[in-house]
Amino acid sequence: MGLATVRAAVAEGASVTIAGRTMEKLRDAAEEIGGGTEPVVVDLTDEDSVAGLFAQVGEIDHLAVTGASGSTGEFLSQPVPEAQEFMDSKFWGAFRAARYAAPRVRAGGSITFNSGTYATKPTAGVAAVTASLAALEMLGKSLALELAPIRVNSVRPGTIDTPLWSSMSETERGEMFEAAAGRAPVGRIGQPEDVARAILFLMDHDYLTGTVLEVNGGESLV
Repeated sequence: MGLATVRAAVAEGASVTIAGRTMEKLRDAAEEIGGGTEPVVVDLTDEDSVAGLFAQVGEIDHLAVTGASGSTGEFLSQPVPEAQEFMDSKFWGAFRAARYAAPRVRAGGSITFNSGTYATKPTAGVAAVTASLAALEMLGKSLALELAPIRVNSVRPGTIDTPLWSSMSETERGEMFEAAAGRAPVGRIGQPEDVARAILFLMDHDYLTGTVLEVNGGESLV
């Protein structure tokens, strides 16, 4: 979803700093997208790394935080450090990014977080993920007040066809996607580009802040 957002932003004429943990992947992405992208390594779980990123890039118009790392697991069996890893990456990573980006966001700019359906529609086995996403959405609402006039919003994707599901077999993944498409009123699952369009919409719309924009094809209605 982050890569799709970079592609969409560059297509609109933006100059984008694309940040992640692995320079090789970042360079490959930058070469694929072409001009307008600058790869920079950052670890969202490391405060010095995040601070260094924004010191390097200087002033910005918009920040989109889409990355996270960690695993899921049942509440009574998942080791606490594993649960903490996801929270540290997803919630605290976004917290750190917003903290160091905000002083550098130009007038009219925005910050957008990437949440997920589990924030309001949890299932068994994802307690840490659910808590992280719900906390992230409330962080966005709080910062919309505290950082005003910087606009702060969140996107809440549904089932999106991304590498997130790569640990599943092709058969399992296909069955899950088919079931999700059957439930969704629009009759399909989401693509990264669907989320990217929503993020750019929130960046561009200067009368939206503190908003959680669902991008799930109506999946939350059923």
